[in-house]
Amino acid sequence: MRGYLLLLLAVLLFTGCSKKQTCEIPSEVSKIPVEIKVDRLEERFFKIKTVPEMQAFLAQEPLLRDRFLLRDHYPSEEVMAQNLLRLAADTSIHKLVRQSDETFKDMAPVEQELENAFKYVKYYYPNFYVPKVQSFISGLSRDLLVSDSLVVLGLDYFIGKNAAFRPQAPEYILRRYEKQNLAPSVMLLVSNKFNKTDFVNKDMLDEMIDYGKSYYFAQQVMPCTPDSLIIWYSGQELADVKYNEGKIWAHLVEKGLLYETSQFITRKYVGERPNVPEISARCPGRIATWVGWQIVRSYMENNPNVTLQQLMEEKDARKILDRSKYKPQKN
Repeated sequence: MRGYLLLLLAVLLFTGCSKKQTCEIPSEVSKIPVEIKVDRLEERFFKIKTVPEMQAFLAQEPLLRDRFLLRDHYPSEEVMAQNLLRLAADTSIHKLVRQSDETFKDMAPVEQELENAFKYVKYYYPNFYVPKVQSFISGLSRDLLVSDSLVVLGLDYFIGKNAAFRPQAPEYILRRYEKQNLAPSVMLLVSNKFNKTDFVNKDMLDEMIDYGKSYYFAQQVMPCTPDSLIIWYSGQELADVKYNEGKIWAHLVEKGLLYETSQFITRKYVGERPNVPEISARCPGRIATWVGWQIVRSYMENNPNVTLQQLMEEKDARKILDRSKYKPQKN
């Protein structure tokens, strides 16, 4: 019977995680003047044939040079240009370039997702400066850069499972590097600008709420996006954790983990792992961050006068927990 319930719930959740067919942006958001056009730098980069041409390219793109390509890691700009020229001439990287061109031939869907999300950010934070968005192919050296003035999309990371080369990472991490995960991943990083936290005497609850606020922020600026794409869980994993939410919460409470300060123990529940066997072999990694998201959701539902800005400014994780009235029941 339990297996049937899990299967049914998985179907319902998977269906519920698909984008809403009637999801529309409110007029007060849609009218905000934001336009995103991704500057496809890889199209220029892989046509470069000489060191002077590469130096000219780097001079034209100082933010990419300094922040994404990390100029300070090279003894001189000439050495940097020589190294990057070898990358531009690497025939194996050209396979990724061709596959990236196929995967992202139509960049309009990604541009629309980012544009809508940044409109929401501007709605909540009118003084927010919308960064320039560029794409690049670095030979799998970097996936994303999100700064106040620039976003760089490392497209070779997000080609997907059919890519000629993939990042050096375990399968449970690789599956998040798909085209559909690109925009949500950007907005999770954008949330860091607004997510205030107290790094002194941090315990597990602090980290849970810190992550939960970021997920909640991403959900608010991308309200049509499935939970699975925000937290990088599969539909089945979401079904399992939702069904077993009460048991997961009971484990964290009964083991006294909420106020655990040992990073060795905290990483077991917050860090990257294929699963959390301390709870169950089917319990996905980062489970405490998902619980933190549910606590934040409950807090906002039970405190309707709290704005998104106030939530992101709130550093007191215990206050959020206490006022969330979060008490999931065991099934």
